[in-house]
Amino acid sequence: MKWFDNTALTLVIIGAANWLLVGIFRFDLVAFLFGNLSWFARIIYTLVGLCGLYLISLYGRMDTMSDSTSS
Repeated sequence: MKWFDNTALTLVIIGAANWLLVGIFRFDLVAFLFGNLSWFARIIYTLVGLCGLYLISLYGRMDTMSDSTSS
């Protein structure tokens, strides 16, 4: 499951970088590369959003991970 956590984290970081570009330069990289709300861009936005929601579970697992590594 660690590969899924790493993949989800990578997608969320890419999404955060895209939002940074939108906020500072009003430049949406996903829309630029794949078209403004094309079906592929919508899939990317959906995947990033789902990964972000999945990573909420990381809060609950952080205590478990730190307990198992400190033993």
